[in-house]
Amino acid sequence: NGGWYAGAGLDLMLSKDVWGAMDKTSVLGEIGLQFNRINSARVNNTAGSVATHVTTGTTALDPEKVQLTMMTIDVAPKIKFMEGSAFRPWIIPIGLDFHVISPPSNRTQYLDMGVQFGAGFEYQIWKAIKLGVDARYHLTSRMTNTNNDYFQVGPYAGISF
Repeated sequence: NGGWYAGAGLDLMLSKDVWGAMDKTSVLGEIGLQFNRINSARVNNTAGSVATHVTTGTTALDPEKVQLTMMTIDVAPKIKFMEGSAFRPWIIPIGLDFHVISPPSNRTQYLDMGVQFGAGFEYQIWKAIKLGVDARYHLTSRMTNTNNDYFQVGPYAGISF
């Protein structure tokens, strides 16, 4: 239902004019790495319950707080508009995601993949320093037999070099 994320990305210039088709529009290749802490819940700790049963002969629940985390690696084309302007909107029409999820589902699967769609903007505040806002929707293939789709929005800071 909620959570936070932190990540880093690298945008590699592919074309400053969409290979001659559009002036002042850049195409970049994004490579991103992101850590998501999505949610937490109290669930029964099997190891603690078994240990209690073996040592005391009674069955007792051992609820522990479990954090749901996900590491996402993405590769995506990013189209940036208004080349030369301090304000630059951008879109990701579709990108490829790889997810590592912890803890694994009941079927012990912890890897998933999917696609992402994104949009945002950045503003050059001083020389190579930029601030922006990023919104993305991640649609997974559900290989873990769980729904891992999510939407995120947040600020970012960047350095051009």
